[in-house]
Amino acid sequence: MGKAFSALCRLALATALILGVGAGAARAAEKPVRIGYQKYGTLLLLKESGKLDEQLKAQGIAVEWREFPGGPQLLEALNVGALDFGITGEAPPIFAQAAGAPIVYVGVEPPAPKGEAILVPKDSPLKSVADLKGKKVALNKGSNVHYLLVKALEEAGLGYGDIQPTYLAPADARAAFEQGSVDAWVIWDPYYAAAAAATQARVLVDGVRADGSNLVANHQFYLAERGFNETRPQVVQTILAALKDIDAASRGDQKAVAQRLSPQVGIPAPVLETALARMGYGVQPITPEVIAAQQKIADTFHQLGLIPKHITVSDALPGSKS
Repeated sequence: MGKAFSALCRLALATALILGVGAGAARAAEKPVRIGYQKYGTLLLLKESGKLDEQLKAQGIAVEWREFPGGPQLLEALNVGALDFGITGEAPPIFAQAAGAPIVYVGVEPPAPKGEAILVPKDSPLKSVADLKGKKVALNKGSNVHYLLVKALEEAGLGYGDIQPTYLAPADARAAFEQGSVDAWVIWDPYYAAAAAATQARVLVDGVRADGSNLVANHQFYLAERGFNETRPQVVQTILAALKDIDAASRGDQKAVAQRLSPQVGIPAPVLETALARMGYGVQPITPEVIAAQQKIADTFHQLGLIPKHITVSDALPGSKS
């Protein structure tokens, strides 16, 4: 009797443990995935399609989509625990890593160097980047275009201290640009395409040199909060797979994509088509070459005093000890 009772107790305890683990896993699976996107790009296309929501719903997981005006704001939300996954350009994760944000690189899109530019008003007397000396230049601090500006100034024989940077989010920067409060504006698509179409702004330089080589790569990175990537890697892989699918479907029919997105972003479809044609399509794994390029940007920002300390970009890879 005693042995039978003891065996029964052990069986009951084992069952309880199994049920407890199962319940805990179910609760974890039910926790919503918070995805940050910007008013453009593949993540917005994925949100618009609803396909990821369907896939994760089948796994008992809800998706919360959150829009941000730029990469720095998106990564700040990730840093404070308000976001799990998102997309930014090259510069924001460097600033975020320097600030101690728990981010990891989980994917990258091919270069899109023509998707950002330095604009001046159509009647501006400025004809080249060298003419920016002493001028007010608007940009979103810590965004991808920050590096474009640094590189363009360098090639024109100017230092960052030779201009007056005016740090503004895209909407405020466009207002300042149209009002003449700044002399130039460094901006990315689709704001770039929209401003050029609406104001006939001129391009001083974009991410491609006159000889056809890239001045900057203008990568777009997919990033996850480190703890989220470690505890829910299957969700990250589901998101990346869905992004690959939507990329493949979108690149061949940019006209239809532009028409679908136009009401959401408030930009005419023909203007969006221009921006979509300058995008990089196809989610790719992070390679040593991509990390080396990021390290070069990080080192440049540190030398200029734009980030407070030296960082090792590879510390922000999955599996690193940082």
